[in-house]
Amino acid sequence: MSNNSITIKAPAKINLSLDITGRREDGYHLVRMLMQSLSCYDEVTVEAREDMENTMECNIPGLPADGRNLCIKAAKAMQESFGIQHGFHIRLKKQIPMAAGLAGGSTDAAAVMRAICEIDSLDATTEKLQQIALPLGADIPYCIVGGLMLSEGIGEILTELSPLPTKSVLLVKPNVDVSTGTVYKAYDALSEEEIHHPDTDQLLDYVTKGDWDALLRETSNVLEDVTAPMEKSIPEIEKELRERGAKGTMMSGSGPTVFAVFDTEDRMSKAAEEMQRMHPEYEVRMTQTV
Repeated sequence: MSNNSITIKAPAKINLSLDITGRREDGYHLVRMLMQSLSCYDEVTVEAREDMENTMECNIPGLPADGRNLCIKAAKAMQESFGIQHGFHIRLKKQIPMAAGLAGGSTDAAAVMRAICEIDSLDATTEKLQQIALPLGADIPYCIVGGLMLSEGIGEILTELSPLPTKSVLLVKPNVDVSTGTVYKAYDALSEEEIHHPDTDQLLDYVTKGDWDALLRETSNVLEDVTAPMEKSIPEIEKELRERGAKGTMMSGSGPTVFAVFDTEDRMSKAAEEMQRMHPEYEVRMTQTV
């Protein structure tokens, strides 16, 4: 082992666009998404143990810290894949809103995998780590790398895109819990006429040109067609953010977090202050694209 303990930042992500293109026979949905990482992050510290046990502690009371947690699953997968003959203790400092469509659990698991690579000096390619990660969660392969990417298949086909100019992003999570399984089940019940698919090829062209305004004007999230009617606060938040100068606003992932992109940090800060005053029960985070 080269290092006994490693601390890694695990950034949140937003979907600048999310489309579902089909469904496999095994039930997995095929996606086509633009993913962007943010400076809002969790902090993951991984320490080597002398025995084979994987243990975990977290600053959030009640968060499962056993085999149900993706961090523990990631550590076990790394042990099995590389024949590691010792365990790990994970300390997780959560700052990303939970159950929010921001890949908080996935990015933590990715951080655990990257930390273990450093602790055990593993000669592991990014592709190998993504292969190990995919059975654990469709967003983890992306989270291992981050940045701006096109994600296809069930999340395993990733194409790195030219980074867009850094932008101020406000995250607003209403005080509701949205079940990803419930959202996808409701989506599957829609007819094709009820679904509004984004024009992903056009959006990719905007990315190539570095045209944030056009990208935000035309992006969409097919899951919002089902989540927004279930949670009326989502379209209401989007409306309030647009009224406060957001260049674009949309639900991330299966929700319920809404993100808004602003031209300046000052406008974002003022919007954050007003949103927190109007909705003290909401989680509000100021961040930026990275």
